[in-house]
Amino acid sequence: MEDRYKLTKRASIFGIVGNMFLLIIKATIGFITGSQAMIADSANSAGDIFSSLMTFIGNKISNKPRDECHNLGHGKAEYIFSLLISISMIIVSFKLLYDSICSLIFKDDFKFSWWLIVVCVITIITKLLLFIYTNSIAKKYNNLLVEANSKDHRNDCFVTTFTLIAALLRLANILWFDGVVGICISIWICITGIKIFKESYDILMDRAINEEGKNKVLDIINKYPEVKKIQHFNSTPVGYKYQISFTIYVDGNLSTFESHEIANRLEKEIDEKVEEIYLTVIHVNPI
Repeated sequence: MEDRYKLTKRASIFGIVGNMFLLIIKATIGFITGSQAMIADSANSAGDIFSSLMTFIGNKISNKPRDECHNLGHGKAEYIFSLLISISMIIVSFKLLYDSICSLIFKDDFKFSWWLIVVCVITIITKLLLFIYTNSIAKKYNNLLVEANSKDHRNDCFVTTFTLIAALLRLANILWFDGVVGICISIWICITGIKIFKESYDILMDRAINEEGKNKVLDIINKYPEVKKIQHFNSTPVGYKYQISFTIYVDGNLSTFESHEIANRLEKEIDEKVEEIYLTVIHVNPI
């Protein structure tokens, strides 16, 4: 848990610093040259700073220990802040879409500069390194906050590649591609935002554990010949893990101690072997 917190914090700080640097150089060159694609790319970096900041704050809150007012901890803060990131991405995407369409309709020109090429190359390298780092953390710790940042970094690699192409096409006096790239960037940001919103919303609305996680639990239960039947299997998200509860039916001739000892062994084994599980609660009925 401590490693998850520290690495997420580090990833968010790297994201803030890296995107602030990219925002400054993109915005400067974008406004000097009048490139709509580069301006859109700089606005995307501004959104990425907000995303990294939300990751930092959300990570700090979600790792607070449980207390009297929050018996299951503060884990869902991770998804609340992921939701905020997704909403900000969608809002930014609509503004960029409007500006890019206006640029395409009114055929706004922009000046070619080799600095456009330099900024694009720097951005692609920076974002690729950030993606590799954050993606490894997101996969290792199943962290939606870091995953949202990771997808942002990955998307930016593709987006800036198209910005680079638009800048090179300016040499051939092909101007329409710049506005088209701005539109594509907007749509890409919006789609990514919607996906993150849906995933965060599902968790906040207590989406059940997936079939793979549930089957891991059932496989463990089925190893116990004393358990004759299972009913009322329920799960609820607790941060990035789940609390599960279910009823097991055992031989009615067993003593209370014996039947509850079965449940205790089951709870311990599930909590130890199934990574997705935060807490297991078992009710015992005789059959």
